[in-house]
Amino acid sequence: MTSKLDQLKAFTTVVADTGDMDAIRTFKPTDCTTNPTLVLKAAALPAYEGVIADSISWGKKQAGNREAVIGSVADRLAVAFGSELARLVPGRVSTEVDADLSFDTAKSVEKAHGIIKAYQANGISRDKVLIKLASTWEGIRAAEILQKDGIDCNLTLLFSLVQAAACAEAGAFLISPFVGRILDWYVKNEGKSYTAETDPGVLSVRQIYAYYKRHGYNTVVMGASFRNIGEIEALAGCDRLTIAPALLDQLAKDEGALPRQLDPATAGKTGADRLKVDEASFRFLLNDDAMATEKIAEGIRAFAKDLGVLKDMVATKLAA
Repeated sequence: MTSKLDQLKAFTTVVADTGDMDAIRTFKPTDCTTNPTLVLKAAALPAYEGVIADSISWGKKQAGNREAVIGSVADRLAVAFGSELARLVPGRVSTEVDADLSFDTAKSVEKAHGIIKAYQANGISRDKVLIKLASTWEGIRAAEILQKDGIDCNLTLLFSLVQAAACAEAGAFLISPFVGRILDWYVKNEGKSYTAETDPGVLSVRQIYAYYKRHGYNTVVMGASFRNIGEIEALAGCDRLTIAPALLDQLAKDEGALPRQLDPATAGKTGADRLKVDEASFRFLLNDDAMATEKIAEGIRAFAKDLGVLKDMVATKLAA
């Protein structure tokens, strides 16, 4: 029998939501991702001791402002991990622009160019990298600039149709709508339980997918942040799905049938009318969606906190 993971790969590009090389070797995803949270987890594994040591050794040789050196080492670590991952997967590695730049278009663009330059210094071409940006108005504008510069972008922390519409209008290569975090909000605020078919996160991604197919956008839809395999199965056929190792393992061990749920040939028939996505409309519609507003703010805070923890770890090792 064929596993559900293999069946899923027949019509969806599977992305590993991990920085663990052993997991990537096991599940053989097309793409993978890295961010401060995943770098912190990977840094605790013995397999990455050399990567950490090289970056810290480099940092100790750098002169200048202490905070700037710490930030440079943290950036170097993210790219070092990403470079290792890029050599393992046939597709792309997503690497995140600092969360504290989520409301600064110019600095996000500058940081993204620095990330690409660092990858190229490691022998990794830009077509192996996706620059990950928060789906704020400023982050989407940064993506628009970067796409015109030939740098493909992954717009993350996406919780609403208006964010998705703005990303597509900006020409973003890919978006990452967060299925599980949407579910979390509704469970907490409405006190209900949901099936895969009524899951608000699943329904959001299906809505975005249909909208894109109806209006002919080329932006890739990559469902992310899953809480269970039921959510994944309900989105089988989505362009891409980024899945954590524990759920990949469940799919690999399950040999039941996995029917396709999303199909570009039919999805566009249910897509919503085109949204107006100028700045005023974007900000109003996002503000009008309590779930999306709360979750993007929470996500930015969490990513910024993890970046701070990573920098603290770097500072400790530099001082040793």
